[in-house]
Amino acid sequence: MFENYKVYETTLAGRPLKLETGMMAGLANAAVMAKYGDTCVLCTVTASAKPREGVDFFPLSVDYEEKMYSVGRIPGSFTRREGKASDKAILASRCIDRPIRPLFPKDMRNDCSVVATVMSVDPDCSPEVAAAIGVSAAIAISDIPWAGPISSVMVGLVDGEIIINPTLEQREKTDLTLTVSSTEDLIAMIEAGGNEIPDDLMFDCIMAGHEVNKEIVKFINSIVAEIGKEKFEFESNDPDPEIMAEIEEFCIEDVKKALDTDDKLVRDAALLPIYAAVHEKFDERFEGNESKLDEIMYLVQKHVVRAWLKDEKKRVDGRGIDEIRPLNAQVDLLPRVHGSGMFTRGQTQVLSVATLAPVSEAQKLDGLDEEVSKRYIHHYNFPSYSVGETKPSRGPGRREIGHGALAEKALVPVIPSVDEFPYAIRVVSEVLSSNGSTSQASICGSTLALMAAGVPIKAPVAGISCGLITGDQGVYGDFMTMVDIQGLEDFYGDMDFKVAGTHKGITAIQMDLKVHGLTPEIVKEAFAKTNKARMYILDDIMLKCIPEYRAELSPYAPKMLTTAINPEKIGDVIGKQGKVIQSIQEQCECTINIEEDGRVFVSGLDIEKAKQAIAIVELIANDPEIGAIYSGKVTRLMTFGAFVEIAPGKEGLVHISKLDVKRVEKVEDVVAVGDQVIVKVTEIDDQGRINLSRRDALVEVNGAVIEEGAEDEAPRKSRRDNRKGFKKHDK
Repeated sequence: MFENYKVYETTLAGRPLKLETGMMAGLANAAVMAKYGDTCVLCTVTASAKPREGVDFFPLSVDYEEKMYSVGRIPGSFTRREGKASDKAILASRCIDRPIRPLFPKDMRNDCSVVATVMSVDPDCSPEVAAAIGVSAAIAISDIPWAGPISSVMVGLVDGEIIINPTLEQREKTDLTLTVSSTEDLIAMIEAGGNEIPDDLMFDCIMAGHEVNKEIVKFINSIVAEIGKEKFEFESNDPDPEIMAEIEEFCIEDVKKALDTDDKLVRDAALLPIYAAVHEKFDERFEGNESKLDEIMYLVQKHVVRAWLKDEKKRVDGRGIDEIRPLNAQVDLLPRVHGSGMFTRGQTQVLSVATLAPVSEAQKLDGLDEEVSKRYIHHYNFPSYSVGETKPSRGPGRREIGHGALAEKALVPVIPSVDEFPYAIRVVSEVLSSNGSTSQASICGSTLALMAAGVPIKAPVAGISCGLITGDQGVYGDFMTMVDIQGLEDFYGDMDFKVAGTHKGITAIQMDLKVHGLTPEIVKEAFAKTNKARMYILDDIMLKCIPEYRAELSPYAPKMLTTAINPEKIGDVIGKQGKVIQSIQEQCECTINIEEDGRVFVSGLDIEKAKQAIAIVELIANDPEIGAIYSGKVTRLMTFGAFVEIAPGKEGLVHISKLDVKRVEKVEDVVAVGDQVIVKVTEIDDQGRINLSRRDALVEVNGAVIEEGAEDEAPRKSRRDNRKGFKKHDK
């Protein structure tokens, strides 16, 4: 039945890699089942027969679909089925999209859809790697025009050793999570999060991944040679060269004048009459397809910006090639939040706000890997007003999720452990104005916000981007890189190489390309330039604004205390139906969270009440100490004394002779039910019954003096009364 079924095998990082085709999804342009160990990902690619009308871009969609059955779980949603893509799935989609997109013809407008469906997961064999390789193989053997294949691998760093595609155990120990995608010759995509990795070591890790990718690309090419389909012909969207030359001659000088400014609003306003003049003169020749003129105007501007950079070493805003735009850093802009910081670079401006919360508010994750929660959360918002546009907000898109994840990745290595700082932390970056590299501004602003909030980060983090312009020979010919690219240089350039890190090393990288890939020389140059710029931003801007993290938290932030108890005592602290822990929270106006290992987290706005809650929890979990003084509530009066609860479930008897520093005739003369009193533990008998003394506590705490005749008042029957009282109380 499956006469076209074929299996191609190789090894990757010591584990079997199989690419199967000809059995499943036969109506797609191509389909490959990528099997890496026991991980199985079905990768399909389809393309429309005709171009989509009215678009000025290549309409490619890439979806990485997580199926919970792949890990033997039922989705946790109400409907018990997979819903919208998780953030991790979106990030995986982006890591597949970024290296494959530049390899499609730039003038093709046929819709293309790539779907990678994760059907089985072996924790030691990354489904993201299997998906990227499977997608590459599917497009390569299909009839869709493409200049691939590519390969992708993950690179780890365990105890200083470079590991390709680390196993689950190795991923838990790694100082680096790096994804490298490559063509046979060039580095096509880099995505990294690292624990302050030195630039040279990061470069070595990238090259290690690149070398492995070369072998996998050869493997895919051997499959293409055997079963690859002939690529179909498509209708080119490139403008007629003669018309392009005519329009360029008509408007290029005006375009140069309009672009020659550092103000985006001025530039946009100056371009409007030029667009109008071009449409007035040429619309008749493009009747029914006037949008083509806008595409030609885009190409004219692209030609101007690239020629200035490549030939004249001139930047649109007049800066030097490695000059950073004017910078500004501020903190404490919002009075009631826990921490705020704003970072401005030219016309790019991001306000970041930090919020501290109990550890119980950490985000719960429902995905395919072993991570079930995270206590540091970074969100990035990009409203339309930030670029001067008008459109309603519809929640974060893939770009916003990607940029937020990049900033999160950059800051996670410096976030203190839960033992050092027992909080869940959320940072939100609001892009107020955008003219290039807002993700890196969000990293800088978020560092400021965390320091202002009093989070004891291990080191400040800054981010900066590096751009690229290539000539006719591409990356193998003359090229130039420039630091701190603004919007036009990103839009018309060939690369956005984002690097974030501390003084010590790199914490995150994200590389976006419009060319097929980079040579090692370009990667090295980008590292050198971003390193120098990063040090300048840290030392001359950010640390001059706030030299170190605040010693105290905001008065509006919850105060968090921790302790540890015997896990066997957790039930005593919680109480039947949670009554004990609820009463402590109500009494101390705080929130208490207890982990399975016995760690207790108490949070509240009043630090003294939080301390009181800790003391109560510790008292419940541990026996009272003889000689210790406690605050308790009178629960019952007897003729011979009063019972005082020093903690839920922990009661003792204060004999009438121990109620006060003076002689007491009636218990009611000194205390009443519900009174809060201080008492000292004087004895715990062999049955665990507690004897207390208010008199001794008053002497020790308040310096009270025992009146004459009262200090020896301890009738012989007091012990019998104690036993009698406890028996009655126990009944």
